[in-house]
Formats: sequence, structure tokens, C-alpha cells
Amino acid sequence: MSDDRKQMINEFVAAAMYRNTSRRELMRRAGLLGISASVIPFVLRSHGVLAQDATPTAGAGKMGDTIVVPQGLRSDLTGQSINAVLAEAASPDMPFLEAAAAKFSEATGITVNLIPGEASATDRLAIYNQQLGAGSGDNDVYQIDVIWPGILAQHATDLSKSLADTAKLQFEAIIQNNTVNGALVGMPWFTDAGLLYWRSDLLQKYGIEAGPQTWAELETMAKTIQDGERGANADFQGFVWQGLAYEGLTCNALEWQYSNGGGSIIEPDGKVSINNPQAIAALDRAAKWVGNISPQDVTTYKEAETVNVFAPGNAAFARNWPYMWSVTQDAAAGSTLIGKVDVSPLPKGDGADARNADTLGGWQMMVSKYSGKQDAAIEFVKYMCSPEVQKSFAIERSHLPTIASVYDDPDVAAASEFMPRLKPVFQGGAVARPSTVSGELYNSVSTAYFQRVNQVLTGATSASDAVGQIESELNDIMSQL
Repeated sequence: MSDDRKQMINEFVAAAMYRNTSRRELMRRAGLLGISASVIPFVLRSHGVLAQDATPTAGAGKMGDTIVVPQGLRSDLTGQSINAVLAEAASPDMPFLEAAAAKFSEATGITVNLIPGEASATDRLAIYNQQLGAGSGDNDVYQIDVIWPGILAQHATDLSKSLADTAKLQFEAIIQNNTVNGALVGMPWFTDAGLLYWRSDLLQKYGIEAGPQTWAELETMAKTIQDGERGANADFQGFVWQGLAYEGLTCNALEWQYSNGGGSIIEPDGKVSINNPQAIAALDRAAKWVGNISPQDVTTYKEAETVNVFAPGNAAFARNWPYMWSVTQDAAAGSTLIGKVDVSPLPKGDGADARNADTLGGWQMMVSKYSGKQDAAIEFVKYMCSPEVQKSFAIERSHLPTIASVYDDPDVAAASEFMPRLKPVFQGGAVARPSTVSGELYNSVSTAYFQRVNQVLTGATSASDAVGQIESELNDIMSQL
């Protein structure tokens, strides 16, 4: 999910949770997000709203009760105070973060002041740039988006030595994404990735033994199921995804081309690689889905539109982020898909270097190099990104860990039987957007990419012409570095 959209959904959820917004205003916000009235209960319940047992600790104790303080935290920094910019004030995560900070303070004697961040990722980055560009030491720790390390690297403390042991525990792909010119500028905290959802009951109904391993298999399965189901449901779709010209399409299209051996748009060495036969073939393939196994208006879809089709049972396959699992399995919200949905890494293409590819999302923690309390700030990052705290964050707030061993913990599996299934995605299928290599120019890179890809999907241009245009535009953009 694009990060600005995540923030908009969080604002909507927070407004519902704290009941400080009228029903009319909630419906207006839902409309802006493309969330239909029938799907609102699913979305709210998936974020812990409207349910008395939204988290495993609800009704059994206070938020943060599952946190076990890691051993080995420093005790020689007592009396120091740091400022950490983490969630926005109305975030449903804030009670957990407050509890976690309090336990850290009890263990170390370091006071942590949680400074609310902007709800909009775009606004937050602008404020970060303003503060850090001025060399301000007011804040010591910053929560940063997965696509920001290249933008903020010049302002970050290198954590590669001080937190080497913590870094070794993390998924390699996420560490690489956070490494700029050899410096580890952010420590992974929680993550996200694109996934394939499918109706397991319908695969069984049509004699399909397993989910698709390749895009070609998905096309065949989607067409078979779609044709069969449309006799009773004329609106049934084979495959839904995010095709609007926005950051979400960059995530989808990167998955198509990378899984087909078509490269990363821009390679880690800075070479623009988009113009190649495998990338062209991947975009051609996706364009043929439109009006065939996907609705004609899929080129206007964001995440909410995908949920609006899949969650009520009107599609065989869907590409979306992990949050959609809980939307489809919520008995209290009246879901009709409980026990009928499965999930996997996205399929492979058929190019020479075909592999699974699931675009990374998520957040990291960065220590400002302007902080006058480096040791205390690093210790807080070590604590928050530890296996122990990530485990509690997964159990109580359903955030995906960035440490492989946490997925194997039986307590995590008990809280969410879905979560352990995602470990293979981050071990082998995760792919990062070219944000680290393009740095502060990433937004321009992504915009050039998703605008041209959308034109391919709508039939306004051919894939071969589009990649040539993207190549030219990206070379111009990268020449500014």
C-alpha cells in the first residue's frame, strides 16, 4: 500500500476508534478512500476497531503487557532524556508505544518523550527535511519510511557497528534497503509486502489443486473461475489489483517486471535498466489482463477498491498488502470468506531470471546524527527493534516483524495463524523499490514510471514505447544526482 494512503486509512480508523468524528464525516472520509459502506466494518475491525477482542491482550490486561524487556540494555545512561518521532497522535499504535517507552525507561533510566509525527507521509518527510536540513538536534530518533533511507542518509547516524548484532537478525533484503554507501541509516522495525490472495474454495470447486506459481498459471485459473462464476454473479472478476497512476502502481508493476527477470527499474549501481525485453513482456502481459480477467476500470483502482471487490466475494484472485487477510477472516464483521482464502508470494514470470517478487513496505528507526545523546538514542532503537519488542508489536498490534525468528514464535502464531506464512516472502520474495539509489529524486522516478505504466494499461501507448520513454526520463532524473 502506498504510504500516504496508509496514513489516510489510519486517520479514518483513528477517527472511528476515538469517536471524535460524526458518522457523516466518517462516511465522507470513507468515500474519499474508495471504501464502500458494506466494507467499512471489515476495515475497522481489521484495525482493531468495533471489536472487544481486537488484540490478544484486550480484556486480559493493559496494552504492552506482553512486552518482555530484552536483557543486556545499558544502565549507565540514567537521567538522559531523548525525543522520538514515531506514530501520529491519533494512531491506534500510540498506547502500545507509550507502554513500550515506559518499560524502556524503567529498565534503563532513560526518559523517552514521544513526539507525534504528521499523519501524512508526504508532510512528515517535508518536516523531517526541514528539521534535519537545519541541523536540528531537537529530536533524536525518527521513524522513517522504507523509501526514505536514500533521502535522509546524510542526516543519519551509521548503525552498522553499534547495532551490528541486531542487524544480523534482520531480513537481508530490508537491511540492504536501509544501507546507503555502506552505512546502515535505519534499523528495520516492522514491515509489509505485496501478496497474492486467492479463493481456495473456488480453486477446489474447479478442480485446481494448488495456487498459481506463475503469472501464466494465474491467468488460466482466473479465466476458468471467472467464466464459471459469472453464470450466478455477472460482476465476478478473475483478478483485481491496483492500476491507478500512483505509488501503488509502482509497487505492482515492479513486481510484474522483476518477477519476469526485467530488473529493478534502476539497479543498485545507478544504471537505468527498465528498457529490456523482459520488462516489456511483463507490462504487455498486465495490459492484456484489463477487460479480460480484470475489470476495465482496474486502471482506477487503489487498495480500497481491491478490498471492495475481493472481500465481499466477487473475485478469485487479488494482489494486496497483508492487512487484507484480517478483513476477509473477521467473523464479527460478517465475512463470508472465513476459511475460504489462501495467500502466497506473488507468482513468477517466465523470463530467464524469473523469481517471486513482492514489493517491500514498512518502517524503520533512524538516529539523527545531530542528536547530542547518541548512546541513549541508539539504545532505544536497539530495544524497539529487538526480537522481544517486535514479538509484542506483532501480537498486540499485528505489525509484521522484520526478524525471521519472530515468525517462528508459537505465541505469534497463536495470535495470528496467518503471520508465520509470510516468512518466506521476506526471506526470498521481497524486492525494494529503487528509492535508496535515487535518494531525494525517488518521487520523480516513481511518478515517471507509474504514469507511463498506467498509459500502457489503458491502451494509450505500447509497452515498448513506454519503457523507452521511461528510460529517457529516468536518465534525465538520475543525471541530477
